[in-house]
Amino acid sequence: MIERQLDKKILDALESFPVVYVNGPRQAGKSTLVQQLASHQWPADYVTFDEASMLGAADANPESFLRAYQRNVILDEVQMVPSLFRVLKILADEARLADKETANGRYLLTGSANIMALPKMSDALVGRMDVLTLYPLSVLEITQSAASFIDRLISNQFKPSTVKRKIATVDAIRKATFPEITAQSDKKRKQWFEAYITTILQRDVRQIADIAKLGVLPNLLRVLAGRAGGLISEADLSRTIGQNSVTTKSYRILLQMMFLTFDVKPWYRNIGKRMVKAPKGYIVDTALLCHLQQIDIAKVEINSPDIFGHIFENFVATELIKQLSFLDSTIELYHFRTSDGKEVDFVLEQPDGTLAAIEVKARDSVTANDFKGLNELSRQIGDDFICGVVLYRGNKIIPFGEKLWAVPIDAMWT
Repeated sequence: MIERQLDKKILDALESFPVVYVNGPRQAGKSTLVQQLASHQWPADYVTFDEASMLGAADANPESFLRAYQRNVILDEVQMVPSLFRVLKILADEARLADKETANGRYLLTGSANIMALPKMSDALVGRMDVLTLYPLSVLEITQSAASFIDRLISNQFKPSTVKRKIATVDAIRKATFPEITAQSDKKRKQWFEAYITTILQRDVRQIADIAKLGVLPNLLRVLAGRAGGLISEADLSRTIGQNSVTTKSYRILLQMMFLTFDVKPWYRNIGKRMVKAPKGYIVDTALLCHLQQIDIAKVEINSPDIFGHIFENFVATELIKQLSFLDSTIELYHFRTSDGKEVDFVLEQPDGTLAAIEVKARDSVTANDFKGLNELSRQIGDDFICGVVLYRGNKIIPFGEKLWAVPIDAMWT
């Protein structure tokens, strides 16, 4: 059993809210994690709506179904019974009226659809529910590290040093995936991913949306995998998959709702400045990206540095969203790009407006030219710029100017 970094955050949320919803990709380990919590720190009954009988009973009479459970209860894959959310609101309000001190920590929900994209569900529990996200395994979890790269980044706590390598980069990318396949062979991974994509796109999507052209989704997913780390152009995507822009955008949102892809929004403080306003698109799991593109990552690392560079950037993006999900503070992830081509791959902005930034280079060395985007961002925002790093594949932390550092990728988990 690999210890998950989100477990403490879930327990803290249960102390503060009547309902806690843990969403994330199917097979990310949500069911295992909540059942583990129920076996030790948070005793509870367990219900999964993957079981047809449970699904039918809850759908037939959601209020009677929920009232039958007298103690804490886990409701797994709850997005399959949307009518439960209205009843959960009623029960949470009743518990608060009866005794505010004992009203919290009553319901722990899991789901494989992003509830924030389903307003009819999430709106019913505003103020009564905390929403957390469990992603596939991070390298922090695989190496059982207590490192906090983001804390170091946003407080500029770097110094010249050599970083010890805990795990080779290609191994990190292969292992930082879904728990069930982290140690599996390439053959078994291929079979697993084929079944995984079919389950989500043929079954799960139908439960939350009425899709007229279901066959378009796998094609769109593969196209997005081939453009990971690039700017999203709805018009160009539409032409590529042979659909109109409205259909393409709605299908792309569906892939995000099912935690197959995610966007990194553009950062800009002054909307009048000449900035690129398009988001960048990524695949939520880099091993899945390699499967979709039929890439052997070990061979690509050696023979195709440009392709490996895109994979490497996607990997950093996924590690960032995983590590951000572990934090108690709210830090937003963006990218930065000017109209004349200066860019920074990732910008992490804190609620007070201060920020740190990361440029990604899949090389063993770094030059001053790699910092031009970071320098431009620093120039534009002045004192709010806390730190800028170029993540690379060397082993030394090297200063490249005031608040600027070359930092080995291994520092993300060492």
